[in-house]
Amino acid sequence: QDNEKWDFVLVSDIHEMGSEKEIKRKKFLDELSKKGFAIKKIEDTKLFYGVRGPQHIFQKYRCLLRNPDSPQQEVPLTTRIRIVHFILYNTVTSDLEKLHDLMKKKVFDAAFPLHKKEEVRELLKKKWARWTVLFKEQPIEEIRYYFGEKVALYFTWLGWYTYLLVFAALAGLVTVVAGTTVFSSSQVSKEICDANTTIMCPLCDQSCPFWVLSDTCTYAKVTHMIDNEATVAFAIFMAIWATVFLELWKRKRATVINKWNLCGWDEEEEELALELINNLQHEPRLYQHSYFRSTIILILALLMILVLIGIAHALVVYRVVAMALFTQSHLELLREHANTMAVMTGAVLHYVTIVIMTRINRRVALFLCDLEKPRTFSQRESSFTVKIFTFQFFTNFSSLIYIAFFLGRINGHPGHYVRIAGRWRLEECHPSGCITDLFIQMAVIMLLKQTISNIMEYLVPWISYRLRKKHRRPKKRNTVLGEEEEAEDPCKRQWLSNYELNEVNVFSLFNEFLEIVIQYSFTTIFVAAFPLAPLLALINNVFEIHMDAIKMIRLYRRMVPRKAKDIGIWLQVLEAIGILAVTGNGLVIAITSDFIPVQVYKYMYSPCARANHTGMDCSTGYINNSLSVFHIQDFEPHTKVPNMLPEFDGDQIKECRYRDYRNADDYTYTVQFWHIFAARLAFLIIFEHVALCVKLIAAWYIPDEPQMVKNVFLKKKHSNLRMELSMMEYSTEV
Repeated sequence: QDNEKWDFVLVSDIHEMGSEKEIKRKKFLDELSKKGFAIKKIEDTKLFYGVRGPQHIFQKYRCLLRNPDSPQQEVPLTTRIRIVHFILYNTVTSDLEKLHDLMKKKVFDAAFPLHKKEEVRELLKKKWARWTVLFKEQPIEEIRYYFGEKVALYFTWLGWYTYLLVFAALAGLVTVVAGTTVFSSSQVSKEICDANTTIMCPLCDQSCPFWVLSDTCTYAKVTHMIDNEATVAFAIFMAIWATVFLELWKRKRATVINKWNLCGWDEEEEELALELINNLQHEPRLYQHSYFRSTIILILALLMILVLIGIAHALVVYRVVAMALFTQSHLELLREHANTMAVMTGAVLHYVTIVIMTRINRRVALFLCDLEKPRTFSQRESSFTVKIFTFQFFTNFSSLIYIAFFLGRINGHPGHYVRIAGRWRLEECHPSGCITDLFIQMAVIMLLKQTISNIMEYLVPWISYRLRKKHRRPKKRNTVLGEEEEAEDPCKRQWLSNYELNEVNVFSLFNEFLEIVIQYSFTTIFVAAFPLAPLLALINNVFEIHMDAIKMIRLYRRMVPRKAKDIGIWLQVLEAIGILAVTGNGLVIAITSDFIPVQVYKYMYSPCARANHTGMDCSTGYINNSLSVFHIQDFEPHTKVPNMLPEFDGDQIKECRYRDYRNADDYTYTVQFWHIFAARLAFLIIFEHVALCVKLIAAWYIPDEPQMVKNVFLKKKHSNLRMELSMMEYSTEV
């Protein structure tokens, strides 16, 4: 029975005898046979070759790596598969072709390790890869025994991140609830709702009417639901949370690695050992660095980033044109909510560009990696990670950065608007602030990513698997009366069922990591504008864990197990996101939010600042103070001044209001504008320094390794030294 345990299966089309592909296949299989591999052939609609590694390669592995897995027992199945996979993909034929080259030339169709009906897999199906165990603890040890340490570490990290998201989600929920209970009594939103005599300047040039500020009462209430004092506290909390999460993860990882006895394992050493096991004459590929190549890669990467920023500019143009078209629409609903509709359709278009550019970014990042020529697979993976994350960051956040920090600040003022192609003027912020636009954009993107993307991520492989299964299932052969049915090889059904599963590639796990890290960016960087982001991330991750499990166990072929003792360069990426989160949230509160202008008004320009009005809300009069006056006769010559406003006589309208701090006579900035500018800058500097200091204190306060783990290392070193000394003294006495 042991002889029927096969490590890998190679699949090939049935080629004509003597054809080039058949000769190449035979040469490759002959090379494997020379190395002592057992090969079993089964013919069906395709040719299946079971491959089993000889015992001597596993003995060499144990000897070279000082038996890292277990001193007396044979190597674990995950290690065995990894060794066989390495040798298969590094075996060279007499034509100097490897398996990867042969698969490109369609000599072989597939190569994969087998999902077997073993106890661990059945347990994973029962306790992990099903929807009925959503809120149960993950069987990490079983995941490690079946998929290897790298996959187990990913799910350990994802589970830990999801667990700590509970606290961030609760804080975000409390922030929104506090805003919801306070916004109805907010003085600022009250003033907007009562401003039925405040005439605002038109939102477009041709057919847009003057409008009354009180028309946007609901919009103002929603804005103040997320733009209040609680948001500042929440932003600081999230900066601390991001640091605590990473520090606690380092402790969790140290505990897990110590438990798995991986502290002394070295990836480079294992790769060199496998190279020598495969070919004793192998010479190591030396480290190299080319400044010329690095410069070319840097220039190409910067060009790609410029393209992504250009796409963000295209989205801005769309919003501007859409706003102009919606305001001129015959549909009353579109006219009244032109700004909101432009924001929402812009967000949907942004999501579509994310989906498209993700594929393009991947190809560009792989091309740049090929130019870079990294020495090992792990270096290639790290290089690819940095490039694809950088491209994805600009794809996801360029448009958000524009909305957060430029929308309504570079559009000019009535009589002197900044225009695109001299025709369409840039968007303005709502009188209650721009933060709601950012809220809508983030909400739409996160909801679409977590619904449509996840549904497609599950449905596409599920449908593909069903179609492959239906298409490839062989029909039963009819037997003639009296003829005995030929006994089917027990391996045949197993190999066929594995072949019907979806193909995995070296970046399958990488894709899952990238998806969650981008989500982490949304959860931290602009979270001040969207406090519900952690809650959405939490709900998504609860399903994501088990969706990934179902895909790995039931829908995809078995991954080649890989060893790892950390999550690699992703940790540095997460730390960079943590620093960006401090800067991003500081900028959102200082620039996007109305928090600073309101505070400046309260303490310098309000009735409270001018006299002792203890019984009055100090923000009384803020809206009137934040709106500048524009004289209608100063409109640009080509602007058609609208005259329709039901409540007012058009001839009596001599001036309108707009959001800015400008003088009424020459439209230059007022002193208050510079006071607010200085206050924004001061707040940003103070917020960033305080948040970064708190992050550093939290990082110092929480050790990277638990004392228990350190003590285990200490005792192990002490024990080894004592044993060596005892043996030395014993040999001296003898």
